Amino acid sequence: MQDTASEAASNTRKDRDSASKKAPSQTRSHETTVSTPAPVITQDTPVLGLNELKLEKGQHPVNHNLISENALKVLYRLHKSGYQAYLVGGGVRDIFIGQEPKDFDIATNAEPEQIKKLFHNCRLVGRRFRLAHILFGRDMIEVATFRGHHVEEENQQTSKQSDGGMLLRDNVYGTISEDAERRDFTVNALYYNIADRAVYDFAGGLADLQSKQLRLIGDPETRYREDPVRMLRAVRFAAKLDMQISPDAAAPIKQLASLLSSIPAARLFEETLKLFLNGQGLATYKLMKAHGLFQPLFPLVSKYLNEDGSSNCDKFIEIALENTDNRINAGKRVTPAYLYAAMLWYPLEALAEERVIDSGLNYNDALLLAMNDALDSQTKSIAIPRRFTSTIRDIWHLQGRLPRRQGKRAEKAFEHLKFRAGFDFLEMRADIQGGDLVEVTQWWQDYQNANATGRLNLVKELNSPAGKKTRPRRVKKKKPAATTHVDQSTDNGTDNNVGNNVGNNAE
Repeated sequence: MQDTASEAASNTRKDRDSASKKAPSQTRSHETTVSTPAPVITQDTPVLGLNELKLEKGQHPVNHNLISENALKVLYRLHKSGYQAYLVGGGVRDIFIGQEPKDFDIATNAEPEQIKKLFHNCRLVGRRFRLAHILFGRDMIEVATFRGHHVEEENQQTSKQSDGGMLLRDNVYGTISEDAERRDFTVNALYYNIADRAVYDFAGGLADLQSKQLRLIGDPETRYREDPVRMLRAVRFAAKLDMQISPDAAAPIKQLASLLSSIPAARLFEETLKLFLNGQGLATYKLMKAHGLFQPLFPLVSKYLNEDGSSNCDKFIEIALENTDNRINAGKRVTPAYLYAAMLWYPLEALAEERVIDSGLNYNDALLLAMNDALDSQTKSIAIPRRFTSTIRDIWHLQGRLPRRQGKRAEKAFEHLKFRAGFDFLEMRADIQGGDLVEVTQWWQDYQNANATGRLNLVKELNSPAGKKTRPRRVKKKKPAATTHVDQSTDNGTDNNVGNNVGNNAE
């Protein structure tokens, strides 16, 4: 009986895989008559241990009200054109855990050139793995062709690996089952089929979501070597989804963390945006430190961190990340420039002090040169675009300008386009360092809350603080009057006036 069921399951899988390579695909209609998930494939894959679970329409929380309108347009057009179309990965996963999905990625058996013919607003990108980006104004839907397994006699144009196992080119196409096996984590191997509105779980992802275990599909070391960025994705998903990285997946990370140095700096910049600007930046940062992933990305900053997080640099970064998380979760705008400015601030100060000692420059000139040193060092590992390095410099410049508030300086600093970011940065420094920065921060807080007259008074008070007696203006003594023949019997007031008048006239 069991053998018969296993054989039937195997045949079902082969039939579906065969169909996924052909177009058009057939729309399947199912009536929702059961209240529990129905496993349709029970065949185990020895290496990956994949099982397929199918949830019919009505057995899962995915509905079209939760899916982007543009994503639905892409799904339906692919389907009506005879191709298979699935919403896959985070868009499905987030709906299951009650989070609002932000990314709507689509997987299909249509190849990139076929997708481009269907959408005039399509742009093909990627050399390592060819992707189709369907553009709707500022919104973008990413469409990927089902990935397949590599074979020994691989075509260098479609598949290529480095000596260390990293995938340099990965344009091998396959079936939906193969695509599921090629995905990184089990929770991302969830597929929503637009044809029958069913959800397919190929790797036990739903069970892992329930147990809060983040597991890799396949051998962890092999998968990390194929793409070292998967280690960063592991800590990001663990923080975002409040999950624990499974022991098997966590074990090789510290040993393989140095592989991140082989990743292009431009790609790592994009990854840091996902790491720190997802509303869980602080939790992600702590996981990165714990697994040895922060140092390869920020080698200069890591010199000023302690394992127990007690250094001022540690505290400063944590405050910046916490503030950024709060803004993101409140729906406010943020800029990565602010975080980079915070991460590099203490290394910047140390570099400036070294310049002062080595070259005898004054501190402000040394700080300007140290800015170049800090940014040049950081951009070797993470390619920060110029539009952000410019903002970073502005924030750093304002740290020298804000304490100097006399005369017109306060007004000019207040009119600076990056004043608010500079002030928030100063406020964080005051929380860590205290001292005069507390007074300067409070003064600027009062200045922002005051009207025009109040601001003028605040500037005037800088030169005459309350309680301090001003030195009386010294009156210049007049020269003695010239000798004149004046009647001494007149009164003093008249005498003095006359004498002065005569003296002035005589002159």
